Amino acid sequence: MRTAIVIGTGLIGTSAALALAARGVEVHLEDHDPSAARIAVALGAGTDEAPDGPVDLAIVAVPPARVATTVADAQRRGLARGYLDVASVKSGPRRELEALGCDLKAYIGTHPMSGRERSGPLAATADLFEGRPWVLTPTPGTDTEVLNLALELVALCRAIPVVMDTDAHDRAVALVSHTPHLVSSMVAARLQHAEDATVRLCGQGIRDVTRIAASEPGMWIDILSANPGPVADVLADLATDLTGTVEALRALQSADEEKRRQGATGIEDILRRGNAGQSKVPGKHGTAPKSYEVVAVLIGDQPGELARVFADAGRAGVNIEDVRIEHSTGQQAGLVQLMVEPSAAPGLTVALRDRGWSIRQ
Repeated sequence: MRTAIVIGTGLIGTSAALALAARGVEVHLEDHDPSAARIAVALGAGTDEAPDGPVDLAIVAVPPARVATTVADAQRRGLARGYLDVASVKSGPRRELEALGCDLKAYIGTHPMSGRERSGPLAATADLFEGRPWVLTPTPGTDTEVLNLALELVALCRAIPVVMDTDAHDRAVALVSHTPHLVSSMVAARLQHAEDATVRLCGQGIRDVTRIAASEPGMWIDILSANPGPVADVLADLATDLTGTVEALRALQSADEEKRRQGATGIEDILRRGNAGQSKVPGKHGTAPKSYEVVAVLIGDQPGELARVFADAGRAGVNIEDVRIEHSTGQQAGLVQLMVEPSAAPGLTVALRDRGWSIRQ
């Protein structure tokens, strides 16, 4: 791929443009908001000048509701040899493209499984897609050249191609992306009118659960409006579990010993099923999840402290598999949880203590 045009310079479009530009592709940028395109240009994502002729690939990075009309317009103008979109819903846009009489041989639906809580070009990064799945939804009629261009885009963005059917994709993202966002928002909404003294007790658990609730509502209205059925199906199952859990908790309040026993059984069931589901979430580099030992280190909130603890772990010959930071409420300190192979934890604990670090058991 030598040339491309990105239509829509938000987070995803600008990130793709930055990745392509960094690898020598001539990228043209287009947006209904010229100021967004100018920001992307300033970031080094390409040029907002129109191409002289058809480019190799047109990347349509607009909300799901606008995909079909944008692809149709791009094809009418003959902008590229191949066309793809990066919207998070696939079935609806494809049906709309068929209704508009678009050339589906020259088009393929795709969806990079990556994002951030912030939107817009200023949130974009060239490495946004690295190591992340990028779904491709070709049909038997998809032109081989277009499929290859899509695969080349995925490779240049250093993502991992995953081929899926459109309906299967929409059901999958309803479960692993769209519903979790709504649930995160529902939990975060409980905090809106909570007393300040209550909110000050927030720990890492509530931060983890509510992190994605900070996303832009308008963007999520577009996404959920394009995939309401599959999301509603998952929420209906969740509602069944929620009702059962509420009943189990009420039973735990009962004076009747048998009801309390049944309540405890119900709570244990949902917790164990949660354990089983969480164990299926892919681990490091997409491999099967592994169990790590946590070495918790108390650090001050000063520049260079994280680098110092990482360097000391390196000197001890220990590879840090993952890391989490839990900030202390009202204190200039935090707890860094270093996740390492179980066999490495005792040696790392001793080494860090020898270097003056405070280790929490």
